[in-house]
Amino acid sequence: MIGELHRRHRAKEWLKFLATIDKAVPAELDIHLVCDNYRTHKTPAVKAWLAARPRFHIHFTPTGASWLNQVERWFGYLTDHKIRRGTHKSVQSLEADIRSWITQWNKDPKPFVWTKTAEEILESLTRYCKRISDAGH
Repeated sequence: MIGELHRRHRAKEWLKFLATIDKAVPAELDIHLVCDNYRTHKTPAVKAWLAARPRFHIHFTPTGASWLNQVERWFGYLTDHKIRRGTHKSVQSLEADIRSWITQWNKDPKPFVWTKTAEEILESLTRYCKRISDAGH
């Protein structure tokens, strides 16, 4: 897990994080990033930075489909195992716990693996959409 903590979420911070990723990942590897559609990820400065680095491939999740982004599951683990269990009397304390979690995770990282096929996921989504559209009638 490559992680940084920033107090703000602007293009400036995003570019700093992209530079960190660029340095951390071996130059011969392509980098695929799954991102939400937040405006910060699409500024002209970000687009120019990415255009100069063709090994970066950005994939945007559809609005409302954060479940497609596996890093959201990692944030769930962080929340369940570190943040909710901790007592944070300051932002610095919270940040220290998050950094500690990243270090701990990286000692024994585990990949997230889809347990259902794309067809099973789409069938489940279709059933859910039908159920919620029928609920109002």
